[in-house]
Amino acid sequence: MLQSATSTFTRTLTVAQGVFAPGHLGELTKYLPFELVDDVLAETGAVQRRLRVLPSRVGVYFLLALGLFPHLGYAKVWDKLVTGLAGLPVAVPSEKALRDLRRRLGPVPLKTLFDVVAGPLAQPRTPGARYRRWRTVAFDGCSSIKVPDAERNRGWFGRARVRLGWAGYPTLRLMALVETGSRGLLGAAFGPTSHGEAHYARQLMHLLGPQSLVLADRGFDNGKLLAEFAGTGAQFLVRLTSKRRLPTTHRLPDGSYLSRIRSVQVRIIEADVTATCTDGTRLHDGYRLVTTLLDPDQDPVDTLVRLYHERWEIESAYYALRHTLMQGRVLRSADPRGVEQELWAQLTLYQLLRTAMVDAVESLPGTDLDRASFTIALEAARDQVVAAHGVLDEDAGLVGRIGQAVLAHLLPARRPRISSRKVKSPIPRYARTDDRLPLNSTKIASITISVHAAQPSTPAFVSRRHPFSPTASHPRAPQSLPLIDRTIVFLNSHPGRYWNATDLAHALAVNNINSFRVLLSRWAGQGHIAKTGRGTYTLNEDLAVLPPPPMPPHVDPALSRFEGTLAVLQSAPEHSWTAREIAPALGITNPNVFVTQLSRWARTGRITKTRRGAYTLLPDAPKPLAESGLTCEGKP
Repeated sequence: MLQSATSTFTRTLTVAQGVFAPGHLGELTKYLPFELVDDVLAETGAVQRRLRVLPSRVGVYFLLALGLFPHLGYAKVWDKLVTGLAGLPVAVPSEKALRDLRRRLGPVPLKTLFDVVAGPLAQPRTPGARYRRWRTVAFDGCSSIKVPDAERNRGWFGRARVRLGWAGYPTLRLMALVETGSRGLLGAAFGPTSHGEAHYARQLMHLLGPQSLVLADRGFDNGKLLAEFAGTGAQFLVRLTSKRRLPTTHRLPDGSYLSRIRSVQVRIIEADVTATCTDGTRLHDGYRLVTTLLDPDQDPVDTLVRLYHERWEIESAYYALRHTLMQGRVLRSADPRGVEQELWAQLTLYQLLRTAMVDAVESLPGTDLDRASFTIALEAARDQVVAAHGVLDEDAGLVGRIGQAVLAHLLPARRPRISSRKVKSPIPRYARTDDRLPLNSTKIASITISVHAAQPSTPAFVSRRHPFSPTASHPRAPQSLPLIDRTIVFLNSHPGRYWNATDLAHALAVNNINSFRVLLSRWAGQGHIAKTGRGTYTLNEDLAVLPPPPMPPHVDPALSRFEGTLAVLQSAPEHSWTAREIAPALGITNPNVFVTQLSRWARTGRITKTRRGAYTLLPDAPKPLAESGLTCEGKP
């Protein structure tokens, strides 16, 4: 009878001594060495006062291990840290002791550690890391990270309202600046969702510089924010909303055109992107991009449109953080300080994993970082923590076991694919509204980019706050009067006659008669017209002689928008001016946006609102134009 062949082997582990032995992160410890953690604890004043079984350094590594094993409780995570230390006398703390250890550390040491490890990871020659001489980075927010529904958390993060009531858990908004080539974090900020993305993006503005090219979606179409991007010396490529209308200062031969946002000269690209899939499906979408890369020869339209697609790398980074690392789970902490501490630990752990992945891929020159699997790196890191391998292995080299696992399972080269964005759930919150997109991931055979013809040059408003060279003016199409003014003018042309809503709507070419009835009733209640019976109206006797609206004067372009508005209102104080009447004098091409500004000035008491959409000077009229310093050319 043959005996089974056996092998016996031993391995040598090098870990910290005594009560510090459980403080490790396996092979990831070389990216966060003991000396660095001790320096941060000393700098933040978080070093233990008395050395017992749970020193502060062990607490830092325990917090990072909680991120590696989000599905386990405190005791089980501690078991993972000490399993590979068999034979050493290690403590067996209670869950309460581990909870007290977290409270003793607080969030500041973890935030400081993240600030140390955050930063660009890819080398300049790494494929996909740069466009020309700029490092491509992306801004975006994530508001799907949930925190426990505890009273203290609700007091800071609030509660989110959904279609059927209140959301089950409060959520926070995370803003990150990501290096698109490596998906590494350059910086992060987070807080309540009551603050918008621009609020948190400004906290990371100091991380930009002349070597950065910022990519961002339509949520960052904000003139002040874009000017701040440019003020750091960085270039940007941002998608605009469909409502943004910018003046054309110069048309370029490739179909794009130059314009200005605040004091920044920009280039506008309007293009249609058509994707043809292998199953014959054709999909198209329109892109409106704004960039500070002004030279069409060095930066062709086709190249910039394809470059903008790199912005989606930050979405992949959030997917790895939110779903792969955190497994979509709710955070553990029931108070804001614990939430801060836990999230900074998660971000630090994410950056350490990305660092190990980049080191592995860059050991094979010419390999794209997109081919590294975050899941493979995460599972390998968990294995090394359990085995306590590579904690102080100085001979491991640049590529350890995590890197070897990543290189052994490189993903295939990325294929252009497309699929519908949907949520698979028994009761989906988001109905699928776009039937054009394929249900399953479909390979794209070709992508066609066609540039729109440049729009004609348009005049721009010039203010003292944000001056730029105005373009030559051209004749404007006459603006139609508001519906209420058209109604009063029509009733004035037929004095003494009673009109019902249907006849008035047909005479004024109003399509929605039901809405027009509501407006007539409202205008009658406000005294603009007279109601003679059920559903019949006539001209109010006080308005029987309606003078034609005055022509707006020519306004000095050096005035600010509010001063220019005052100049127009003072030219005819007895008239109630609308936004459409004032806008041509100020060179405003979109009166709809100007309506909001007029309404704000009326609410703050700077002008008077006489009726819906009409404004005049305050009852205590300001000083005459000559005394107030305003000029209104063409008026005596």
